[in-house]
Amino acid sequence: MTTNPKYIFVTGGVSSSLGKGIIAASLAKLLQAQGYRTTIQKLDPYINIDPGTLNPYEHGECYVTDDGAETDLDLGHYERFLNVPTSQANNVTTGRIYQSVIDKERRGEFLGKTVQVIPHITDEIKRRIQILGNSGDYDIVITEIGGTVGDIESLPYIEAVRQLEWDLGDHNTCVIHLTLVPYLSAAGELKTKPTQHSVKTLMESGVQADILVCRTEHKLSAGIKEKLARFCNVKKEAVIESIDASTIYDVPNLMLEEGLDKVVLNQLQLKSVVPDLKRWNAFLKRHKNPKSEITIGLIGKYVELQDSYKSILEAFIHAGAENEVKVHVEPIHSEYLTESNIDFKLGHLDGVLVAPGFGERGIEGKIEAVRFVREQNIPFLGICLGMQMAVIEYARNVLKLQDANSMEMDENTPDPVINLMASQKDVVNKGGTMRLGAWECKIEKDSIAYSVYKSDSINERHRHRFEFNNSYKDQFENSGMKATGINPETGLVEIVEIPENNWFVGVQYHPEYKSTVKNPHPLFVAFVAAAHKFKKKK
Repeated sequence: MTTNPKYIFVTGGVSSSLGKGIIAASLAKLLQAQGYRTTIQKLDPYINIDPGTLNPYEHGECYVTDDGAETDLDLGHYERFLNVPTSQANNVTTGRIYQSVIDKERRGEFLGKTVQVIPHITDEIKRRIQILGNSGDYDIVITEIGGTVGDIESLPYIEAVRQLEWDLGDHNTCVIHLTLVPYLSAAGELKTKPTQHSVKTLMESGVQADILVCRTEHKLSAGIKEKLARFCNVKKEAVIESIDASTIYDVPNLMLEEGLDKVVLNQLQLKSVVPDLKRWNAFLKRHKNPKSEITIGLIGKYVELQDSYKSILEAFIHAGAENEVKVHVEPIHSEYLTESNIDFKLGHLDGVLVAPGFGERGIEGKIEAVRFVREQNIPFLGICLGMQMAVIEYARNVLKLQDANSMEMDENTPDPVINLMASQKDVVNKGGTMRLGAWECKIEKDSIAYSVYKSDSINERHRHRFEFNNSYKDQFENSGMKATGINPETGLVEIVEIPENNWFVGVQYHPEYKSTVKNPHPLFVAFVAAAHKFKKKK
């Protein structure tokens, strides 16, 4: 434990999508495994207040924390690696920074001074960076700065880092710069020049990288490391190779082999011990040595981009390892599902998950998918919109309410089995106004959900505006679809099940957000087990 928190900054150069979030999470894992209380935060340079209104094609999934913050998907990696919940304080955007400064200006807090990027914006960034450190809960705070060095949007953040290094003094900060060392096949060699230019750009802003983490497809020779160290002004041991890995969960071990944790702790004048990665490596062993395989269909409308369902895909990895089963996730675009091709598209699957989402596009395909798996008795999990599709399908095909729908898709439906929540009816602004964050759910004891959770009370994270219409509840329950999980405050239906089926569960919340390496989500673990059992029967 340290008396004053230490700050590590992770910047990126040359190109986006090099994996700053995974490097930050892997380093945090290594520090946590040595007894340091570690957290990570993400600074995003875009002007949106949060990613809640961003298209998943544009920015991947929106990750929701317990306290209801709509955040960057990297926070999901932080939680999955560290098994520590994040919060609103772990994700800051330029939009939020500027909004805060402008609100202060409107209240007259700057006493008539001209409000400028320096010092007012940079002071607000510095304040936000130190919130977690000042809480007293952490020894080390890792701050990942989104974007690429040299981007105009990132400049205030880099300037804030420069000032903080000066304010906090020697050995209290460490700057890690993640860059690309590309391989030119025509020349048959790795090129260091992009990294040199990137480090130079960072230095022009007054920040010297202490450590270089170099993304590469090929091993870095001692000569290349030496060259990078000389031209980039870092020690040779501070040039860290980050070679492409077969799974992101290999990266902590790769960084351990490269000595990233030792170099960082040395820079911060903290003691280094051998990290305890027993549980982590036990998970990796199960993940890499499955005893059998299953195929789960992921029905969605953003399936072309894996980041749109990042937490779901990772939850399947955790649940697969727990069951010692390799889960092949087959993405299936709901827009192209029809009654005529449904058997061909879904008939071979061992389980089907209908994914969350918003809007009308691809809805009928999702409903068709639910009908098929319900009638064929294939294990089913519906999440958020997926659960609502299961309700609509049941209403149309079992209750014979042929025009049943959600009011999100058809405001004039005669049977709105899914309707707008009462608390949402007067909402005008779209950002941050949904039902968000962790809410309680009471579970009936005689249910699949109770056998999964082993508890009659759970807390799960939400992100929705529409809900099951309770005026239809008796009709559903009398026909065989049971509401087995209810929010005690509002009466909101959280879980529906069809007990007659092999395994048919729809949940209004997002279980994928809480699945971690250490604690795979029980609902995913049970769903994978059910799909495995179904396959063996087949």
